[in-house]
Amino acid sequence: MHWADTPIHFIDFEGNRQSGILEFGVVTLRNGTVAATRSRPCRAMGRVKEEDTAVHGLRAEHLADAEPFAAEWEYFAQLRERGPLAAHFAQTEHHLLKAAWAYPRTAPDFARPGRAATDWGPWIDTGRLYTQFFPQHGAGRLEELIAACGLQAELDVLAAQHCPEGRRQYHAALYDALGGALLLRALLLRPEFTAATIPWLLQMSTLDGQKRGALQQGGWF
Repeated sequence: MHWADTPIHFIDFEGNRQSGILEFGVVTLRNGTVAATRSRPCRAMGRVKEEDTAVHGLRAEHLADAEPFAAEWEYFAQLRERGPLAAHFAQTEHHLLKAAWAYPRTAPDFARPGRAATDWGPWIDTGRLYTQFFPQHGAGRLEELIAACGLQAELDVLAAQHCPEGRRQYHAALYDALGGALLLRALLLRPEFTAATIPWLLQMSTLDGQKRGALQQGGWF
């Protein structure tokens, strides 16, 4: 299952367990290109702290008329059925998605072709991939990797095409999702990674040795 043959859905959320998901951004990569995007603000489900607003720029009172994230069940369930999910340091997205819905519908297990799964993961994780293969870039912060890979200009062009006005900067969900998608594409266009498969990407995004071994051997974890 070559990576370019399957849609990969790159996701970013703004918010946390206390506030709920306040904004989501999704970028679907197909054949190495941005095939679709979607983003919207979501009504807060709890307190939005001032220190969090200072980072992502979102306030509960400005989101009061938005539908809650829970309204997106069908959309995210379909994403999971059509291709693997991806994120930059995916643990946050995984936990927030599971807080909204513990499990998706039964979907293909993209780590072990031919099987079915009832979990949102495993995820393709650009944060884990870059810190493994390019440790010279340090902790793998999104903004620093975009700069190091020379992708900032392309990111800003895509943001002008796809992101809502006023949300074309880091810590805006669709902007960050676009940045992560560009990092994944840049990695996979390198000569040493062009033959990468979806199962291999999912394995290498899993740092836990036991879990990685289970994926490589076709086991369950």
